[in-house]
Amino acid sequence: MSADDAAMEAAILALLAERRDGATICPSDAARRVAGDDPAAWRPRMDDARAAAARLVERGEVVITQRGSEVDPELARGPIRIRRTPDAAPEHE
Repeated sequence: MSADDAAMEAAILALLAERRDGATICPSDAARRVAGDDPAAWRPRMDDARAAAARLVERGEVVITQRGSEVDPELARGPIRIRRTPDAAPEHE
């Protein structure tokens, strides 16, 4: 895994740890955390954020949802949300 991949995964987990249990984030939140707030910097990183979320799904750390229902990251098209799995402990605890 590249340093960029690890940074995106870490951003997803950190953002989720900052939120209440059951809260979700958008992949764009992670892309902004890694690349900064300039849309020209973070928008190209959206595929990286979605790929990082998919890797975290494979490890059982997060789930991906659409309209509140869990979806397979490989099949998800359009907007998604990322939520920590109930048994995944936040990093800061």
